[in-house]
Amino acid sequence: MSDNPIHQARATVNPYLSAGGLILSRLRWDLDYRSWVSRPRLRGMLNRHCGEKAVIICNGPSLLGTDWPMLDDVYTFGLNKINLLFDQTDFRPSSIVSVNPFVLEQNREFFGSTDIPLFLDSYATKAGIRLTDNVILMHRASIDRFARDCSVSVNWGGTVTYVALQLAYHMGFSDVALVGCDHSFSAIGSANEVARRVGTDQDHFHPDYFPAGQLWQLPDLDLSEASYKRANSVFQAFGRRIVNATDGGELEIFPRISLEEFICG
Repeated sequence: MSDNPIHQARATVNPYLSAGGLILSRLRWDLDYRSWVSRPRLRGMLNRHCGEKAVIICNGPSLLGTDWPMLDDVYTFGLNKINLLFDQTDFRPSSIVSVNPFVLEQNREFFGSTDIPLFLDSYATKAGIRLTDNVILMHRASIDRFARDCSVSVNWGGTVTYVALQLAYHMGFSDVALVGCDHSFSAIGSANEVARRVGTDQDHFHPDYFPAGQLWQLPDLDLSEASYKRANSVFQAFGRRIVNATDGGELEIFPRISLEEFICG
């Protein structure tokens, strides 16, 4: 079975073979020297930020209305191609999370040159991204669990935002806000379908996020919502909270709050 999660998402296989493929993938990663480097780094971050706030910077068009100076004194997780924003603002995220193989390949040059801490799917090595001092590689497991300790595995859950929520919990943040999580797409097609972008990208904060002609994976909003509900339940069960500070958008699973109220409240 392919290590590429895009291939896994599209394949129709016997569930026992699927489970066997996941076990084999896990064993291969356990024996990979890069896991021996990344896992201690992740374990060292466990509960390092207990009681603190964090903001996850998502990739919807509403992100352009964010008051960036407001984020200067809070930990932020940028996602995927957040670097496309860097020519418009001095804001830089505290770290960046990326797990989709297409994004890892398309953004390889930036990931290979930045000194911003990176949390990347282990597929990054196949995409040509080296394990350097600022890179942590993560093993991807099933999609129906929430990892409270990410040092072993994380779960994809249909969206990189879900991975960032797991990392935020792992690191001990008690209050997490989402911004730019519009949770709506104009693109038409089946969930998880690999497609070639036609026309200008209107689904993200930058027209070159997935420019015309580039491959991308169509969103699975139903799976994303199920994952968000699971994350919300885990946070609440342990006395923590997730809020939605997005200006508009279609995501109503988390309580709505303004970014200013979240930061200053």
